[in-house]
Amino acid sequence: MTRLADLTWPEAEGMAGRTLAVPVGSTEQHGPHLPLSTDTDVAAALAAELARRRPDVVVAPALPYGASGEHADFPGTLSIGHEALELVLIELGRSASLSFRAMLLVVGHGGNALAVSRAVRRLRYEGRRVLAWSPKWRGDWHAGRTETSVQLALGPERVRADRAEAGAAGDLAELMPALRERGVRAVSPNGVLGDPAGASAEQGRELLRAAADDLEAAVAAWIAEMA
Repeated sequence: MTRLADLTWPEAEGMAGRTLAVPVGSTEQHGPHLPLSTDTDVAAALAAELARRRPDVVVAPALPYGASGEHADFPGTLSIGHEALELVLIELGRSASLSFRAMLLVVGHGGNALAVSRAVRRLRYEGRRVLAWSPKWRGDWHAGRTETSVQLALGPERVRADRAEAGAAGDLAELMPALRERGVRAVSPNGVLGDPAGASAEQGRELLRAAADDLEAAVAAWIAEMA
């Protein structure tokens, strides 16, 4: 696996025919039991796994800030908002195109979707090769069993299992109006949307494996279209 941060500029010069994978995450609350870096950890892990499977992929340093305004009422959350994230990704794509064949955005935070889609649209309009991909998890929405299992697989020492507790239950569609208007804390005082009970590292590994398979397939199809 090749990491851009480990290279010198002459070494990077030899990567012109490769794809740069940029993990795009967030720094936001994930309940009382998961680290603020959860979304970034997931994006970085999946980008790294892709690079292990495909030697034509170079992994960039992760972007740890995103559009997380819905979590702003929880201490520690750092959000740059949709407009700033969109601009960052556009400028990053323009810069990456000077050194790499294409840029892949591996997006770990669902709240980044609007900014990512706008940035991709602008970069493609400019004739640059860019693809955005995000995992399609099965299960609850935020800091519940799914994300807790994934984090247990990635770094169990960073999960505060003794603090894990259920949060808001029910259909997400029913919670969404209040969430959009007043933020996550209005519908879930502890920041959890779902229930982490029953989470396991084994389940997390299965989820990560399935996501990596999906990412690999998406990238293979995309690169075949560029050939």
